[in-house]
Amino acid sequence: MANESRPFPCDIGDRFDYGGRGQEVQVGHIKAYVCKPSASTDKAVIVVHDIFGWQLPNTRYIADMLTTNGYIAICPDFFVGQEAWKLSNDWASFDDWVKTRDASKIDKEVDVVIKYLKDQCGAKKIGVVGFCWGGAAVQHLMLKNPHLKTGVSLYGVIRRFEDKQNLLHPTLFIFGEKDDIIPLEQVTLLEQKLKQNCKVDYEVKIYPGQTHGFVHRKREDINPQDKPYIEEGRKDMINWLNKYL
Repeated sequence: MANESRPFPCDIGDRFDYGGRGQEVQVGHIKAYVCKPSASTDKAVIVVHDIFGWQLPNTRYIADMLTTNGYIAICPDFFVGQEAWKLSNDWASFDDWVKTRDASKIDKEVDVVIKYLKDQCGAKKIGVVGFCWGGAAVQHLMLKNPHLKTGVSLYGVIRRFEDKQNLLHPTLFIFGEKDDIIPLEQVTLLEQKLKQNCKVDYEVKIYPGQTHGFVHRKREDINPQDKPYIEEGRKDMINWLNKYL
């Protein structure tokens, strides 16, 4: 169980018992977890994992949740075979570790995944959601990739893209009020710059009392008062995708 008084960044929580309902496939040069709804659909969502990688049960749970809401969901290995971060690793080495995994350099992988979704899954409308490291990746993709329709960035590290706000597509930004990784001053500055420069629809939402990683962490078993915000964050994500896909 997580220690809520001092949570780890992107805390894994207690999803270890979650096996997933999708399957692992090879997509070009990378592996991916794919889950498809029972009814045919031409809408798909790319799920970008956090520092704990594409096999994290929490992230696969979110992919499955997207599928129960009618979307083809795919979570590729954007580390391309490199090891994901482990809680047993020395946090003092984290900065050096993350430098070898740049959230703004996933374009080749995204192109491969989009081709797979179109050719193999019949997808015509594709969005993207991402958490932490993946949230920063969503920010990058919303600035650059013309083939995606919309994005949801969940506690994406703002400082990696703080000078760029010319979004191509409607984007929802989700943050926790008590996030030690992303200070509220950064969120406020992001809002100001988006208001000045952004020409597409966007929303920046801060969830009271929430720490880093709250939406894809099963924290309702740890801290019941957080349950409404976890559910609200997930519903907001789904509603945003429903609006633009």
